[in-house]
Amino acid sequence: MRGAPPLPTPRGELSEALVAALGGRGVTRCLEPDSAADEALSLWILYELHHRGFEGVDDALEWDPALLVCRAHLEHDLEARWRRRARAVVAPAQQRCEAGEELAPVFFDLCETDTGGGSIASFLQRDADLDQVLAVLRQRSIYHVREQDPSMWTLPRLDDETKAHLVAIAADEYGNGDPTRLHARMWRRGVEACGLDGGYAAYVDEALPEVLEQVNLMSMLGLHRRLVPAALGHLAAFEVTSAVPSRRVARGLERVGAPEEMVDYYREHMVADAVHEQLAVRRMLGSLVAHDPDTLPDVLWGGAVCLLAEQATATAVLAHVGAEQESAVA
Repeated sequence: MRGAPPLPTPRGELSEALVAALGGRGVTRCLEPDSAADEALSLWILYELHHRGFEGVDDALEWDPALLVCRAHLEHDLEARWRRRARAVVAPAQQRCEAGEELAPVFFDLCETDTGGGSIASFLQRDADLDQVLAVLRQRSIYHVREQDPSMWTLPRLDDETKAHLVAIAADEYGNGDPTRLHARMWRRGVEACGLDGGYAAYVDEALPEVLEQVNLMSMLGLHRRLVPAALGHLAAFEVTSAVPSRRVARGLERVGAPEEMVDYYREHMVADAVHEQLAVRRMLGSLVAHDPDTLPDVLWGGAVCLLAEQATATAVLAHVGAEQESAVA
């Protein structure tokens, strides 16, 4: 496919076996990953076959049975891990809904959950120097080149009302018919103005395991019909928690003298996501749960996953940027 990235550099036995198989130098072997980095990259590779694929790799491999078996094995572990991690956040919210409270205030309260750890947005606003800002942008790139794409897999699986609300949110994401305002294109324009590579998945070889796992979760939720409620809960939580951090990042970028194109990307999210949060929770999730009340637990789980994965990523990225800064000084 045009614009497909090259195969990434392996990080362990499983990702090495997958890269070899996709490159025509071996057969698919679903080995046990030998590290968190190997596991996260391996699943990212398998999911990328459903996004843009890879340069020089046969598109027919998207549905190769051996690769699907390997993907299912990794997905099973990923889902089980995040079911456990989110249980303490989901339980009180679910109890409130089952006691008769409306979904919207419960979901907004869930999005206020203190998950601990630091904030990338606050760090960029107040403390980061330009080199640290660029290091964060490289880590964020693996997500922003896709933006809302994984949630769009849910569209054919939704009732008409919920589908209409999702499309209303997505319209802004995809530029409202103007390709130059497509959020992923605005991201590319911004990072290129910063002197970074705006290519699709350009920084995957630098991406931390937590960063890869965060985008893997989005792909998993979007691809499985049984997880559609979680995919929409994840999207809604992102919209609720995006506007204020985007404002902080924009101020930080202005503080260090980042190019206007990069600031413009975050200003766009300050405005769009402030509007989207009400539409996402009150209308999109509201209509989904009204149509099928049994979707409530996974809606809440998807929201919790969004929050917890973002915090895990923030913790890892802040540590990485700090370590990278210490290495540069040394």
